[in-house]
Amino acid sequence: MDEVAPPKPLRLANLDLNLLLSLRALLTERNVTRAAATLGLSQPAVSAALARLRRHYGDDLLVRVGNRYELTPLALRLVERTESAVAGIEGVFSAAPDFDPASTTREFTLLVSDYATTVLGVPLAAVLAERAPCARLSLRPHSPEDVVGGAARLRGVDGLVMPHGFVDDLPYLDLYDDRWVLLASVDNPRVGASATLDDLAALPWVTIYHRPTAFTPAALQLRTLGIEPRAQVVVESFLPVPDLVAGTDRVALVQARLAARLGPAAGVRVLDPPFEVAPLLEALWWHPMYDADPAHRWLRAVVTDVCAGLPAISAADGDPQQE
Repeated sequence: MDEVAPPKPLRLANLDLNLLLSLRALLTERNVTRAAATLGLSQPAVSAALARLRRHYGDDLLVRVGNRYELTPLALRLVERTESAVAGIEGVFSAAPDFDPASTTREFTLLVSDYATTVLGVPLAAVLAERAPCARLSLRPHSPEDVVGGAARLRGVDGLVMPHGFVDDLPYLDLYDDRWVLLASVDNPRVGASATLDDLAALPWVTIYHRPTAFTPAALQLRTLGIEPRAQVVVESFLPVPDLVAGTDRVALVQARLAARLGPAAGVRVLDPPFEVAPLLEALWWHPMYDADPAHRWLRAVVTDVCAGLPAISAADGDPQQE
């Protein structure tokens, strides 16, 4: 039986690294015309790049399905690797011995929920605009895959804003505390000034990330009491929750800081849950490769300053109170 020869080692000197940018645009846009617009190139130039990439991989990468293009299985595996590779190259060539926030044009990218965008993103954007006016803040919605992916998913971004209890074995910075509160419509016939565990078992719920590996810590604690929330509406963001509760018999658990901003206007009342819920501690998590990066260290200091200025949460009513 003939032995299979091992593959020849890949030589970077033989590669055109401009193809990496074309590959990222094609994987993101899934369309040659849109990829060309993103890159600022002509459509024939990007078509030629796609042809070269197909020859290199021995794979179509993009295949037509009906009137649209979809990624092949290989292309899907390349999405995360390509983002990490581009981020690594950008990091190499943007490195400097010192960091000057007043002149930097760096883009700081954070993976956040809409809740974190509301609580942290708004004041952070204001402070960054003041201290680093030429920088850009990119707040991208995170997904359950970002959370379970750990360090591999954080190579191409500056950090993930997520409470403790989801991420392990990564550097982190504690940001601010919060707590879970119960939302019910002001005209909910069963829930008045308080709710019971029987109410929570009987009423329909608005839930977030209702999947076996994706749920809020508060929902997990409810399950430990033997109550499985009857999910009538499932969303993957927090901002719509009050509107989905108002005028219905649904209930939901959300963060007190978010409820204080949205509750009164949404026609819902904010209640203490009828069970002991562990408090939330929001944190910024990042890949260890950024530990000593001057720009990232500066960003962490700015985030610390912003969080120090956030209003405290009153244990009595959940409303943010200025200290």
